[in-house]
This record gives sequence, C-alpha cells and structure tokens, in this order.
Amino acid sequence: MSRVDVERQADDQYLIRGELTLATVPALERRALPAQWPAQATVRLDLSGVTRSDSAGLALLIEWLRVARSRNVRLRLAELPAQMREIARISDLLPILPLD
Repeated sequence: MSRVDVERQADDQYLIRGELTLATVPALERRALPAQWPAQATVRLDLSGVTRSDSAGLALLIEWLRVARSRNVRLRLAELPAQMREIARISDLLPILPLD
C-alpha cells in the first residue's frame, strides 16, 4: 500500500517521506499543509524521504507553490527526487521550481 507522511521538523521545515503519487496525493492534499504556513515565512520542504513520485506529486508541489505565493510565503524545495526532477525537466517546469 502506498503511503506518504509529513513530519514537521521546525516551524518552517517539513520532511516528506514515502510516495508522492496519484495514490497518495489526494490524502496529502486534504491535510491542507499550506494553511499551516504563516504569511511572510520561508518554508522548506525536504523531499529526501520521497521514495517514489509521479506527475501527481509534481502537480501537488506546483499547487503548493501557487498557494504559497498567494499567501506571501516563500517556498523552497530541497532534495527533489530524480524521478520528479526528470518529469519537471521534460514538462519544462524545472525553471519555475524554487530548488535549494
């Protein structure tokens, strides 16, 4: 069974573990993670724990980026998995991702 967990490591840092796929993204989206981010903050998502990803995972990150910008939150993505990076590159989305 596919599973994804988000662990808050500090006020502005989160570690994402597991699979960011079509099977897990809807449940993660319902958690409304961006609503927890204070306005004007810089939030760092550490993706080093992501074991598998697909275009749904990338779409979720882009949606979080959109929500963050609308709330004046600076979102940073660390350790983007190779699989997700390749999907972003092929889709010409890599330049818009705020990578650390």
